[in-house]
Parts: sequence; structure tokens; C-alpha cells
Amino acid sequence: MDKPVRQNAAPAGAAPAITESEKNAIIGGVLLSMLLAALDQTIVAPAMPTIAHALGHAQYLPWIVTGYLLTATAMAPLYGKISDVYGRRPTIYAAILIFLAGSLVSALAPNMLVLIIGRAVQGLGGGGLFALSQTVIGDLVPPRERARYAAWISGTWAVASVAGPLLGGTFAEHLHWSLIFWINIPLGMLAMAIINNPLKKLPVAAHCHRIDGLGALLLVVATALLLLALNWGGATYAWGSPQVLGLIGLSALFWAGFALRVMHAVEPLISLEVLGNPIVLAGTLSMFVLQAANVGLAVYLPVYFQSYLNLTASESGTALLGLLLGTVFGATMSGRLVAHFVHYKRIAIFGAAFAIVCLLGLAYLADDASLTVVEILTVGVGIGTGATFPVATVSVQNAVDQRHLGVATGVLTFLRSLGAALGVALLGAVALAYDLPLMGEGVQISISLASAAPFAMIFLVCAAMLVASLIAFFLMPEKPLRGSNQTESPVLVE
Repeated sequence: MDKPVRQNAAPAGAAPAITESEKNAIIGGVLLSMLLAALDQTIVAPAMPTIAHALGHAQYLPWIVTGYLLTATAMAPLYGKISDVYGRRPTIYAAILIFLAGSLVSALAPNMLVLIIGRAVQGLGGGGLFALSQTVIGDLVPPRERARYAAWISGTWAVASVAGPLLGGTFAEHLHWSLIFWINIPLGMLAMAIINNPLKKLPVAAHCHRIDGLGALLLVVATALLLLALNWGGATYAWGSPQVLGLIGLSALFWAGFALRVMHAVEPLISLEVLGNPIVLAGTLSMFVLQAANVGLAVYLPVYFQSYLNLTASESGTALLGLLLGTVFGATMSGRLVAHFVHYKRIAIFGAAFAIVCLLGLAYLADDASLTVVEILTVGVGIGTGATFPVATVSVQNAVDQRHLGVATGVLTFLRSLGAALGVALLGAVALAYDLPLMGEGVQISISLASAAPFAMIFLVCAAMLVASLIAFFLMPEKPLRGSNQTESPVLVE
């Protein structure tokens, strides 16, 4: 892994031109592969009881989700660096093939252990699909125009959030649980066929680089230990237990080792040039806390709907669409506006502030609000947070050279996934303090509460996270967005 790799690819200026139809084919293909990885975060939960009945060892069911989460999150930054060295096409092909191999193992699993292994292998590929999809779009579209595609990415996540539980439940109840994994095979092959020829025209930005194997190992182990602590804390073990504290301590040691490696390696996995960039630092931090609030809210809103507003499970799922559709709408509007604003980060600042106001309204009205008012405020939260995602992504990608695009996008994806895990864990701690059960996607709620105080506190904690994101956007320097060389710059608004 440490051996230098020399690339003979033509420079970007000599690369064959990519037509508009080829560009759309590539974007469609990578978003399809991203959809596969996103679906596999949500599709399994409703089928867990059926899987436990078929394979036994129900006590290990959480590892079906945890195994995927651990490997997918830990691998995201590594894929970014690999794609910068070897090129996007072979790297994304490798990620899809690894993901499909894990799907095959999972579909054929004769017992719980093999299924968990298959899910971990899926995550090894899925982590690459998350990072590489946004990286490839970054290769194809200049930053000034790139934010428009953020709505496609947000839409992909929204489709996965809604379709995953529906498909998982349908397959498990009416067909066979293994179809959850078999469906990935034809879709993955279709994605590879779509992007095969057009991706050949993407140049390799790097010419002589090496992969820091030791740094990669330290990062993967540190991340896995931290995610394991977040997953077990408050659920399997108490937060103050030796098991959880030990995992956190070990993770800290490996993070320290990774930091030393970054400072002293000849070519670290994540360069100091990227890590030291104030735009990258602020943008990734904002994405980290944004995703923590967003995912945590998506997990605990259905609990509020069912346990306090007395909705059924299906009704609460429908009510949650307000948050998801609001996020897509906010991302779409933000993506269209970014290209026309000189001070484009004001869009994110306004979005975060608007979401904070809506969350404070939810906290204040939690005890007395009707479903209609809650839904309006929830849509407002989605619009506000959705408006920030394109700005954070484009700012980070615009801040680095093309040769570091994969690494910067990988770090952004990594912290986004880590933020999601942290958000669920943090709100889970708040829930436990009010004797609410820990929740996850697909979990049925069988409690009824007389007071909405626990949810008011959860909404306040989410608002506090968005305040941190707002501060990060305020502090983030604003670098003019690079535009297309072939077209005139659009009229910009101060």
C-alpha cells in the first residue's frame, strides 16, 4: 500500500470532452449506486423480526445494522484518497463490486454470523459509494453550478428513507427476507453499465501518490471503536460502564496515533493542506452537527407522533414525510440560488437560523400543538436544514485543488455519517434521562405519554446543534466559486 503509484493519464485539458448526455448518464449512475448504499441503511430494520425467526440468535440482530454502519463510515475517507490516486472509475467499480459481494453473502447467509459478515462487507463498499458519488459530481460540474445537483442527492436520501422501510417490510412479510439483498444485484449491475463508458473520460488528477496504509488502519480502527461506543452506550451498557469507557479510551488512543501519523507521514491519508484549510474545517464541522440534528430528529419525531399525538406507525411515517420533503425543497432552492449570490454562505446562515426558530417553536408548543402546527414547523425545519447542505458541500469542494477533491469529499462524507451516529446517541441519552426507550429506524412504539417534556428537550438539543452549525457558517471564509470556462458567469446578487 505504501508503494508509489504513477499515473500516465492525460492532464485534464487533454481529456476527451464529456457530452451533456454522458454527464447526465454518469450522474444518474452514481446516484443509483448511492441509492443502493442509502437503502441498505434503512431497508433491514423492518425485516429484523423475520430474520431472527429464520436464522435464530436474535440477541445479535443489532449487529446487522451496526456492522454496516461501522465499515461504511470508517471507509469513506479512504475511498476519497484512493480515487484521487487511481481514478474515479476503477475505485467506484471496486466499491460497487464489494457492495454486491456483501449483498450476495447476506442473501445466501445460512446463519446470523454469516449475515453479519455479509453486512460488514456491504459497508466496505457502501462507504465508498457515499463519498464517490459526490466526488464524481464534483469532477463533472464546476462549483458555481454544482449546488443544483445537491437536490438530487437530498432526493436520493429522501427516497431511501421512505422506500427502505416500505420495501424491507414488504419483502419480509409477503415474499422472502433475502430479497432485501438480492435486489441490489441487478440494480448494481445497471449502475455499472450506465457509467462504464462515460467514466473513462474522467482524467486522473494525481500523478505520483501513495496510499498511507498505516494511517488508513489507524483511522478505521479509531472510527470503529468510537461508533461501537456510541452504539452500545446507554443501550447494551451504561455510559459509565467499563466497556463503553474502555472503547472510548481505546478510540482516543488510535485517534492520537492517527494525528501523529498525519503530522509525520511523507504523504498522509488526509493531508494537512486539506485539514488545515479553514473553509474545509468550518464546512465539515457544520455538516457534522447538521446531520446529527437531522438524523436524530428523524428518529425521535415518530416517537413523538405515536406516543404523544397518538398516531399509528403508518400515520407517523406519513407525517415524517414533511421533514424529508422539506429537506429536498430546501436543498433544491438553495442549489438554484447559490450560483446567483456572491455571498452564498448567507443562504446557509438564513437556512440554519430559520430551522432554529422552527425547532424552538416545536419545543415551546410541544405540549399543546396540533398535528397541523407540528407538521408546518417540521417542514420548516426540513427547509432550513436542507438549504445548508448544498452550501457546505460546495464550499468544501471549492476550497481545495482538484487533486484533493476526493479526500475533501471523503472527509465531509465521513463526518456526516459520524454526526448521524452521534446525534442518535446524544438524543438517546436525553431520552433515557426522561425514561423514554432508545429508538432506531423501524422500531415500533408502544408507550403513551401524558407530557411532551422529553420531546421539548429533544427539540431544544437539536436547536443547540444547529446553533453550533450557524456559528461554523459565520466563521467560514467565503471563497468565490469557480465557474465553467465555457459559459459566461450568471448575474450575481450581493
